[in-house]
Amino acid sequence: MKSFHWSRRKFLIGVGSGWMAAAARTALGQSAVPPKHSANDRLNIVLIGAGSRGQYLAAEALRLGENLVALCDVDAGQLDTTRRYLSSQGEVGTRAAEKARLYEDYRKLLDDSKLFDAVLIATGARWHAPIAMAMMKAGKHVYCEKPLVRTLTEARQLAELARTTPVATQTGTQGCSVWSTRRAIDVLRAGLLGPIREVYLWCDYYGPNPPSHDAPAGEDPIPQGLNWDFWLGPVPYRPYKKDIYHPGCLKFQNWLFMDNGMLAGQGAHTFPLAVLGLELGPPVRVETELPEPLRETYPSKAYFKFEFAARGNQPPVTLWWTDGGRYPPEEVTQDLKAGLGKTPQGGLLFRGEKGQLYAAGWGGEGILKLQGDKKWRGVLDHEAAKAVPVSLPRLPGDNHMQEWLSACRGGPKPFSCFETGARIAEVFLPGILALRLNRPIQWDAQNLKVPDAPEADQWIQNNYRTKWLI
Repeated sequence: MKSFHWSRRKFLIGVGSGWMAAAARTALGQSAVPPKHSANDRLNIVLIGAGSRGQYLAAEALRLGENLVALCDVDAGQLDTTRRYLSSQGEVGTRAAEKARLYEDYRKLLDDSKLFDAVLIATGARWHAPIAMAMMKAGKHVYCEKPLVRTLTEARQLAELARTTPVATQTGTQGCSVWSTRRAIDVLRAGLLGPIREVYLWCDYYGPNPPSHDAPAGEDPIPQGLNWDFWLGPVPYRPYKKDIYHPGCLKFQNWLFMDNGMLAGQGAHTFPLAVLGLELGPPVRVETELPEPLRETYPSKAYFKFEFAARGNQPPVTLWWTDGGRYPPEEVTQDLKAGLGKTPQGGLLFRGEKGQLYAAGWGGEGILKLQGDKKWRGVLDHEAAKAVPVSLPRLPGDNHMQEWLSACRGGPKPFSCFETGARIAEVFLPGILALRLNRPIQWDAQNLKVPDAPEADQWIQNNYRTKWLI
């Protein structure tokens, strides 16, 4: 495998006074208009966040025929690893690895804005909204991994920007592009299950987390090539500790100051079917239970109860989320267990007056059992489901990224665009407020407030460190 080396000067393309011009442009508050592309034009794409997920996204963009023109990461080691990975993906990947420009600072990319048309963002969640908004204002199409936002204020701001900026956006919730997911949404909206008052979501794909704990004491040497302060970015600074925060998604996901644990990490995949199928708005009340005192990390096992008001002719709904090995009550899942031979490790179970629908944790593989049915049937195979009109398009190969690439060329808005991703985040993020406060909360979504808990504002608002922001 070919080894890649570059000078310190080349690696630090993104560091220096050049980013100030980009900051001045963004400060004007006007969004640039992206250039038009025909179906035959290749898009020039930049990857920001060169970890394992970023490697996959870059390789997928290359496989679909686009150009990868730059890689951006504050960790030189991850840039090296990603170039090595791409070089193992055949001739196209090797060429991209050799030619892609290297950046440490995403702000410098905006000074070289003619270099690229679109951005793949695969950083940690703390960076998702700040970078996405900067790129959208610069007229760049944006694909961002989940969880799309870290705070409720980010969700509101990003949704508004997406509504008013002429770029294509896509949230990295791939299950939303699976045909069985989209048909399950149609089935739920058609009322085939009758009135639905109970929905159960659970996740035991990764096993229990360690009990909630604080950061270890002390400080370790920062690895060469890692800009640790920049890696933390908008969140409070803390000393570097080896193998505690970086690298590794599940490591930093559980630190509440950087992310919101499994509720956001897997919830971003699991909630969409419930939110979109039942046309839910934000909850009006949330409660939680803690298995141990909450410290700086997500608890070992989580439990949330979300309550939603009636919507039109649909009744109020209660939605439960559990993870870390905590499952719905046995009496809830016994019919599903009998049909599948075991209780699935995760997913969603809708219980209506006329039947039940189960889907896996990413929203797909839906199965349906109506009153009078002797067994569960696939949502694509059940005769009653076949009669439900199709309202959502089917994608070639169920390809999530392709839907976004088509939108970049003027095609239809992606189903999982940022407005949708932000809407879904506004459903589950109030759970983090109940977790932080360790008590039931009433949620005022219009004003982004817990009415009787002003101390919750610190987790609702952004409260960024601005050193590395535009």
